[in-house]
Amino acid sequence: MNGFLLNAKETGEMLRMIYMNDQGVITERFITVKDFNDKYIRAYCHFRKTFRTFKCSNILSIGLAKR
Repeated sequence: MNGFLLNAKETGEMLRMIYMNDQGVITERFITVKDFNDKYIRAYCHFRKTFRTFKCSNILSIGLAKR
């Protein structure tokens, strides 16, 4: 997944992510990756219209957003 995230960060591609928060609520997010490591992704969340930090372990699915 790191190679995929690095490419998205470098190109600025928007990603579609299915995410489960710590309370078990599942949401669909559209994000633009700004930084990441093995545990977290820092990204602009187009749903919340702000920068957010997401736990990699809570990502259920991630891929390129279809335009």
